[in-house]
Amino acid sequence: MTTPFSAVIAITLLFFASVCSPPQPVHALGGSAATLAVVYGSATTICSIIAQQSIQQIQCWQNGTLLPPILPTTSFDAVAGGRDTICGIRSGGFSLLCWNTTFNPKRIYNNASATLTSLTIGDTQICALRNVTTADNAICWRGNNNVSSSRIPTGNSQFRVVSSGLGLSCGVLESNNRVLCWGDEGISLSIQSEFENSSMLNIQVGGRFACGMNNTGFIVCKGNNDNGQLNVPTNTAYEYRGLALGANHCCAIRRLNHTVVCWGGNGEFSSNFTELIAFESIVAGLDFTCGLTTSNFSVICWGPGWPNQYYNSGIFLPLQKSLPGPCVDTVCECNIYPESQILCSGNGHICRPCDIPISLPPISPTSPTVISPSPSPSKPSRGLRRGLLAFAIVGSVGGLAGICSLIYCLWTGVCFGKKKIHNSVQPTITGSNGALQGQSSPLSRSSTLRRQGSRLMRRQRSGPSSKHTDRAEEFLFSDLAAATNNFSLENKIGAGSFGIVYKGKLPDGREVAIKRSETGPKTNKFQEKESAFESELAFLSRLHHKHLVRLVGYCEERDERLLVYEYMKNGALHDHLHDMNNVEKSSSVVNSWKMRIKISLDAARGIEYLHNYAVPPIIHRDIKSSNILLDENWTARVSDFGLSLLVPDSEQPTKAAGTVGYIDPEYYGLNVLTAKTDVYGFGVVLLELLTGKRAIFKTDENAPTSVVEYAVPAIMAGELDKILDRRVGPPEPNESEAVELVAYTAMHCVHLEGKDRPTITDIVANLERALALCDDSHGSISSGPISILSD
Repeated sequence: MTTPFSAVIAITLLFFASVCSPPQPVHALGGSAATLAVVYGSATTICSIIAQQSIQQIQCWQNGTLLPPILPTTSFDAVAGGRDTICGIRSGGFSLLCWNTTFNPKRIYNNASATLTSLTIGDTQICALRNVTTADNAICWRGNNNVSSSRIPTGNSQFRVVSSGLGLSCGVLESNNRVLCWGDEGISLSIQSEFENSSMLNIQVGGRFACGMNNTGFIVCKGNNDNGQLNVPTNTAYEYRGLALGANHCCAIRRLNHTVVCWGGNGEFSSNFTELIAFESIVAGLDFTCGLTTSNFSVICWGPGWPNQYYNSGIFLPLQKSLPGPCVDTVCECNIYPESQILCSGNGHICRPCDIPISLPPISPTSPTVISPSPSPSKPSRGLRRGLLAFAIVGSVGGLAGICSLIYCLWTGVCFGKKKIHNSVQPTITGSNGALQGQSSPLSRSSTLRRQGSRLMRRQRSGPSSKHTDRAEEFLFSDLAAATNNFSLENKIGAGSFGIVYKGKLPDGREVAIKRSETGPKTNKFQEKESAFESELAFLSRLHHKHLVRLVGYCEERDERLLVYEYMKNGALHDHLHDMNNVEKSSSVVNSWKMRIKISLDAARGIEYLHNYAVPPIIHRDIKSSNILLDENWTARVSDFGLSLLVPDSEQPTKAAGTVGYIDPEYYGLNVLTAKTDVYGFGVVLLELLTGKRAIFKTDENAPTSVVEYAVPAIMAGELDKILDRRVGPPEPNESEAVELVAYTAMHCVHLEGKDRPTITDIVANLERALALCDDSHGSISSGPISILSD
C-alpha cells in the first residue's frame, strides 16, 4: 500500500515473527517496499526503479523532462517521495540516501546490522522500519534541506507498518494490532483515539485522515471528512489490495481485477479512464495519483491536480519499464512475478504482493495462560479450571504459534444482509508458474469434485446401466415444477451451494425441499454447478444419519439439475439467530441455553458421522449456521454437501472453498484440507449460538468485525457474561458451567492452527457433558472428564 507522500507498499505483512523463528537475513525489502514515488512541492517529480538492468537505477521525470538516472552506478531497492524530497534504500537495505529536487544527495542512514525493511515519507517526515527485535524497529527523520532525527513517542516497540502524511505519522503495533500516531499533536491524537477499538492489519496516512485494513479485511477510515475522503464507495472483506491517500482523496486497487477506484476530493477526483487498466501499485500526490500498470510496467498519472500540459505523450509518462517490486534473493511469502529473472536481469527475483495478507495478528495482545484460581463468579469454575489445565498450556503454545498462521477471514460477499445467497469462497490461485492469475480463469474446483463424484458414483452403481444409486428416487422435471407452483417466489425458502431452494409438495403428499441449479444468462459456471450437483448427490445417496438432511431424490433433464430433500419445517439455525423476523422474538424456542446446546450437539454428531463413520470419510468444507437445519422436532441436521470432499489420502493442495467468516485460515492460506477445517467452522457456529452475533457483523462504532475477534478475548479473560446473547438471558445455576464449557470448547475450535484444535469426537463429548449439566442441577463439571484434545 502507498501513502500520498510515500512509496511504501504494505500489502504483505511479515510472515514470520520473532516468536516463530529467528529473524531471516534481509537481502532486500520484499513486499513492504515500493519502486514508484511521487515528489510534490516546487517541482512535480515522478521516480521509479528501472527494470531489466543489472544495476537497479532510479529514474525520474520532472516537469515534462526525463532526467538522467540518479547515481547510475548504485542499485536501489525502494524509493519514496514527499515535499521536495526523494529517498532511496540501497540494495540490501543497509543505507538510506535522500535528495532534494536539485538532487543533491545526503546519506541519513548506514547500518549493515540493522537493515531497513520499509520506507515512507509524508510531507517533511521520513520514517522507516528496521530489522531489529531488541529495540524500536521504527526510526524517523525530519526531511527537506536539513535532515535531522525525529523521536517516536514509544519505547522498545515493534511496528508492523508505518505511514506518514501531512504533519503526522501512524503505525500499527505488532504486539496488539493497535494504531499509534505522532506528529501534529491535535490531529494525531484524534486519529489514534478513533482507531482505539480497531484491530488493524495496516495503516496509511493522508492529509488529516488515515485509512487501513482491519483484520477482517475491511477498509476503515478515520479523521477529517470535509471532502468525503472517509466515504469508501463499496467495502466488502478483502475487496482491496492497495491504498494511496492524498491530501483529501483516496484511491484503492481492487483485489480481483487490479483496477483502481478513487473517492473524496469533493467529488472532483475521477479515475473513470483507468477502469480498464490493471495496476500493480499506486502512489498519491496531494491531489493526483500515479500507478504502475500490470500490462507493461509503465507509469500513468491522473487526477485534478495532475498538470494537463504534460499529456503531450498521452497519459503514460516516458519512463523506462519499471520494476514492480524489489529484486530479492529471499524466499517469497506468496508468489513470484512471471519473468522475474528478466526483470531483475539475473539479480534475484521479485515477490508478488499477496492478494490477501497471509499473516494474521494475534486475536488478543496476550496468549492464553493457565486459568487463575480466583473464585470470581465471572471466572471459570474450579472444576472447569482443572479440566482445562492441560489444554490451557497447549493453548499458550498455540497462541504464540498463532502469529505464524494464516488469515482467517477471507473473502467478499453478503456479510450483513439477510441470508439468501450462498457465499462460496473460491480464491484466485497460482498457475503453473506460481504467479497469481488475476484476470484469467484458474482451474476450477469442479474438476476435483467431478472426479470424486464420479468415483463415488462408480462405487454405488448396481450395474453397468445404472447412472445413480438406487437409494435416490428419480423425478421428472414437470413433477417438481408442479410441486413448487412452477418455482414461484412464494415457495422460495433459501439458497444452497449450486442453486435456489424451494418448498414443494409431491403428488403423494410429501413435503420436500427442492434445490434447483440456477439457469439463464447469469449462469456462466455450468460446469461448477454440475460438479456441486454431482458431489451432493453422490455423498447424500450413501449417507444416512439422523443428524444429516436426507436426500429423497434427484432430477436430470437436459440442462436442469435438481435435488429433492426432506423438508425441514423449522428452517435454518442462521435465521433463528439473525433473521430480522426472529431477532426480536425472545420467546423463540431457540432462545434457551439448553436448546442451543442441544442443537450444537446434534450438529456435532452429524459432523462426527462424516469424519469418523462415513466410508471413506468426508469433509464438509462449508459448516455454518445456515447449513444447520431444524426439523419439526427441533432436531438439528447438517445440510448442503455441494462443496464436500473426501478426506485426502495425502496432504495435496486443495483449492480453498467455504463462506466468509467461517473458513479455516490455515486451509485458506495453505490449501491443505483436513478434518480440522470443519472444526473451525463449527467453532464459529458455537460462538454464534453463545453471542447471537453473525460470523461477521458491525460493531456499535459501525466497524466490521468477526465473532471470533469479538468473543475469544472475552472468553480468555473470563468475562463470558459480557458477550452472551441477551435474548436468552443469564444462564440458570445449573446452566452456567454448561455454557462455560461450550464457550471454552468454541474458543479452542477457532485456534489459528489446526493442530491446536480439538477433534470432532472431543467436541461431541464436551457438548454431551454440557447438555447433561443443564439437566443436573447438582452436577459438577469436575465429575466428568473434559475432552478438549488436539491431534
